[in-house]
Amino acid sequence: MDHFVCTPQQLAHTLRSRRKTLNLTQKEVAGLVGLLPKTISALETEPDRCSVKSLRILLAALRLELVLSPKSDGEATKRSAEW
Repeated sequence: MDHFVCTPQQLAHTLRSRRKTLNLTQKEVAGLVGLLPKTISALETEPDRCSVKSLRILLAALRLELVLSPKSDGEATKRSAEW
């Protein structure tokens, strides 16, 4: 299932939901990929304050991929303040 993510809050929700779908705790995910549980927690609450490297590691652990697509001109202006 694809998720359209436009805000840090939507990203946080998507990461948390995926982890729960896989029946993993934050501690279990952290142990799988070598991150601290507090890093997993931070990505699931305030992903805009985390490193891209940590996000990439978590995405791999959750078997997710990052896909970028261009915004239309109207979307770019409207949503630029959100992120």
